[in-house]
Amino acid sequence: MLNTSSQRRVNEGFSLQNFEQKNSTTIVDFLKPETHLENELLKNPCFQQGLFWGVPRYGHPEGEVIYHIREVLNNIDKLTISADCRLKLRAIAFIHDTFKYKEHKGFPRDWTQHHAILARQFAEEYIKDQGVLDLIEMHDEAYHIWIQFEIKKNKENGQKRLNAFLQKMNGSIQLYYLFFKCDTQTGDKNQAPVKWFEENIKGISKMNF
Repeated sequence: MLNTSSQRRVNEGFSLQNFEQKNSTTIVDFLKPETHLENELLKNPCFQQGLFWGVPRYGHPEGEVIYHIREVLNNIDKLTISADCRLKLRAIAFIHDTFKYKEHKGFPRDWTQHHAILARQFAEEYIKDQGVLDLIEMHDEAYHIWIQFEIKKNKENGQKRLNAFLQKMNGSIQLYYLFFKCDTQTGDKNQAPVKWFEENIKGISKMNF
């Protein structure tokens, strides 16, 4: 069901018809890049194509990826964090879902072609920070771990995935938490995974916005 109130917040002050030409100027006007990296990303034709993938659906009533990115960026703006942390979160926001248009959607799924893997591969051409790259790759993993524990009730598999996740995110768990919350508090997404994360993951400083 389309969450019109969420869509209005995302699109406030910017009409959908402005994207009829889907050119660099309208993209820049909407996402308002702040760094050389962000500007370079928005110039890439493959990246631009990914921004306009998507239709309104559960979790993403805004439809196209570009509107989701704007909503995540708006959440990042609400955080009281260092400039370096903000730069990292913004870079992740720009890239994390932009390659959904390329991921494999057949059955059985080819998980090597998942959008998070494709996003990381793309990001490696621009970003050298391994923590940021790992986070881009793992940005949906907390949700899948929550699914194992709370929906499938498969504690063994959930714990196995959680252990692997914590090992990979070692040193970046707070950054992960902040992005996970900014990403999840968008559209009409279920907030239970964030609540579970806050209650079960040690070493994070909770933040509300």
